[in-house]
Amino acid sequence: MKHHDDVIITAALTGAIHVPTMSPNLPVTPAEIIEDGIAAAEAGASIIHVHARDPESGEPSSDPALFREIASGIRAETDAIVQPTTGGSAAMSVEERIATVPELEPETASCNMGSMNFGMYPLLNAYDEFDRDWEPDYLDDSRDFIFRNTFGDIESLLETFDECGTKPELECYDVGHLYTAKHFLDRGLLEPPLRIQFVMGIHGGIGADPEQLTHMYRTAEKLFGDQYSFSVIGAGRQEFPLGVQGVSMGGHVRVGLEDNLYRGRGELAASNADLVEKMVELTKSVAGREIATPEQTREFLGLKGQDAVNF
Repeated sequence: MKHHDDVIITAALTGAIHVPTMSPNLPVTPAEIIEDGIAAAEAGASIIHVHARDPESGEPSSDPALFREIASGIRAETDAIVQPTTGGSAAMSVEERIATVPELEPETASCNMGSMNFGMYPLLNAYDEFDRDWEPDYLDDSRDFIFRNTFGDIESLLETFDECGTKPELECYDVGHLYTAKHFLDRGLLEPPLRIQFVMGIHGGIGADPEQLTHMYRTAEKLFGDQYSFSVIGAGRQEFPLGVQGVSMGGHVRVGLEDNLYRGRGELAASNADLVEKMVELTKSVAGREIATPEQTREFLGLKGQDAVNF
């Protein structure tokens, strides 16, 4: 496995799963997302994972102008790596989701490794009412949502990544997605070393428990050997337990309000930086590892550098 002594922390700022009713601290406007991104970088995140939202309604958005405003705003105040999504949301077409890569030519972007059911509707059970009219239907409609990432979609996206000099971060929501990554590696559409994200706990994907993380790790080791590094997402309350397990296994970690709204049991996180600060503390005190800087992260992942982006 391709090791790095220091832990790369990614902060995922807003995502497309949670709706504003769920936390007053979920950033929605470009200014809020930028502010949270800068603070998360200052707290120790070297990668800032970016989605956009309509500043009026709070709905997930694919508007390139919003992505540009957010990315350039974060870049202006920090040397952290800005990583736009190509996952988007249930309401977006594949074409809308991938538009951020040719638009911004970022150093890295997320790249999903397979189609799957992606259910957010269980979140409805936790709330008696919602602040915005669109929110309950948005969550309920996910009963019939297939998160589309076909082989053809992935082929097209990887070609775009290559043309833009953007390194894909391979989002693997289940074991089969690792085999898909191996397929594209064998075909030469991916070049090692791979950056793989184990996404644990999405309703429709692999469960968020220690045994499943060990299973993902063992499978990746068998498929990729020293040709990859990994990071871990634990959705919801498993964010910190699985994050600690991942960094203790030699991996890296993603935290943030996209994946989890709580700092502790019943305690809403005040911000993305709040979650990053807790992960930094756990990484040092429990796993005994230090935190990678943006410069170290760029070198380790083989990124093209901030000067080569288009924002």
